[in-house]
Amino acid sequence: MSDTYLEFNNLTLGYQGHAAVHHLSGLVERGSLTAVVGANGSGKSTLMKGVAGILKPISGDCTASFKRLAYLPQQSEIDRTFPARVIDLVSLGFWQERGLLGRITREDRIKLAGCLEAVGLSGFDKRPLDSLSGGQMQRALFARSMLQNADLILLDEPFNAVDERTIRDLLVLIKQWAAENRTILCVLHDHALVRAHFPQTLLIARQLVAWGSTPDVMTSDNLLRARSFQEAWDETAGWCEGQQVAKDRIDSGLPGQAADRQRTAVHV
Repeated sequence: MSDTYLEFNNLTLGYQGHAAVHHLSGLVERGSLTAVVGANGSGKSTLMKGVAGILKPISGDCTASFKRLAYLPQQSEIDRTFPARVIDLVSLGFWQERGLLGRITREDRIKLAGCLEAVGLSGFDKRPLDSLSGGQMQRALFARSMLQNADLILLDEPFNAVDERTIRDLLVLIKQWAAENRTILCVLHDHALVRAHFPQTLLIARQLVAWGSTPDVMTSDNLLRARSFQEAWDETAGWCEGQQVAKDRIDSGLPGQAADRQRTAVHV
């Protein structure tokens, strides 16, 4: 059996014709734990939505062999004013088995209670979502992901606005998933967390900068290249530079020179 779990083939993703991830190619191995790293606007969340099937490619494709997918979006994408309780949110983890309107069984409720206990939210099942702190909300989202029993798990900034204790607890869950041979992609900003806990790293700046073992990827040279490349892109451009053109601009140092801030773009 092949260890390839996800394959990106010259994948370009974006919105309304504006590319945000450019010409990404590479393989994600089965059972790998990978951090997705880059500056704001570098295409990390766009990539996650592409893998989840929420966003269709502009060109290229993403092929996958997973059976079940769990996608944990950023908290900012969740409307917490909706009149729902913790149990309503977490029980959505059953939808692949029961359907959105399916009846939840007694066994399901036992599983749900176990997941709430695992994330430290026992007794929170009837609490309204708008009463939760940021850390409690993230724990509830992790409980939902646990119920989904997915073999591919996408986590978009799971530690944003979360205290240190919650981060430690959620890292335990992530490592438990990894030990169960689940494949995990996790968008992160904290480089120290990446280096300490994630064996593989994908560094992007709208285009691939480096991908592989974390010590090899998270070097000062690669991080500098990522910053330089990010500065070279025009947020409003509907185009993307050819890979060699972009590399030449980075190597020449043009984006970092105050005398030359004019941005250029070439059709895909």
